[in-house]
Amino acid sequence: MIVVVGSINLDMITTVGRLPGPGETVRGSGFTTAPGGKGANQALAAARAGAAVRMLGSVGKDSLATEALALLRTAGVELSGVREAHAATGTAAILVDDAGENMIALAPGANDSVLPGDLARVPLAKGDVVLLQQEIPLRTVEATLDAAVAAGAITVLNTAPFFAEAAGYVGKADYVVANETEFDLYCEAAGLPGEDRTARMRAFAQNTGHTIVVTLGGEGVLAATPDELLAVPALKITPVDTVGAGDTFCGYLAAGLGAGLPLRQVLERAATAASLACLKPGAQPAIPLAAEVDAALKETVR
Repeated sequence: MIVVVGSINLDMITTVGRLPGPGETVRGSGFTTAPGGKGANQALAAARAGAAVRMLGSVGKDSLATEALALLRTAGVELSGVREAHAATGTAAILVDDAGENMIALAPGANDSVLPGDLARVPLAKGDVVLLQQEIPLRTVEATLDAAVAAGAITVLNTAPFFAEAAGYVGKADYVVANETEFDLYCEAAGLPGEDRTARMRAFAQNTGHTIVVTLGGEGVLAATPDELLAVPALKITPVDTVGAGDTFCGYLAAGLGAGLPLRQVLERAATAASLACLKPGAQPAIPLAAEVDAALKETVR
């Protein structure tokens, strides 16, 4: 079972020719809404990868909640751990430019009410893969890591968005997933030694005994375990929209770990899924199905 403890949002997406500068207004060419939130995105990605998924989170008692949960329900994600809060459902205002780059502003709303006591609603078991991000209170993230370790579960922590204070617990996770910017910031916050990123990744893996995965966008993925360094390329694509690519990667990563696949194969599937997610607009609507990922892998010579 993949257990996702994290955020649930409704994304409000405006397409623009270019991203605005400070104080600037630019004309948009389109607007849409779609389910989002890093937790929900990753839960849907794991489900579309073929895993059984349970979600713990919070939404508001409002009309936004129905749309925010729609694709999770369709995918069969178990939602008994999602409760209604008095705060509004979380929202994300997203700008996407012609090159597929994005800017995002979050209003967390009900996500801030996901507290350590809520873990009682989703019992953890040995062999579960617990997937976390940082769009809910950090004390809940750390409490979940501790509870998962006590239960004998496998933990995956996506370090987005970055918080310097999280450096104190990041090393508790069995698998840490960060983009290159986040990893460099954590290295600075934690004082991690090393003359370059690869050396610091090796130092992290050696110091913690765990695995660090650094996503590099179009350049693919690097992973350091205590025993080896792995490099996996991304697909060569022209992106339409990069929103949700990292979440797709994390969901597929968790599903692959839950299936007991070798790490290199897990990374290849996750990187391919993330690349495919860049070919369609939106976060959850763009997450590929396992069959699409399998087809792309067969066509790719790595």
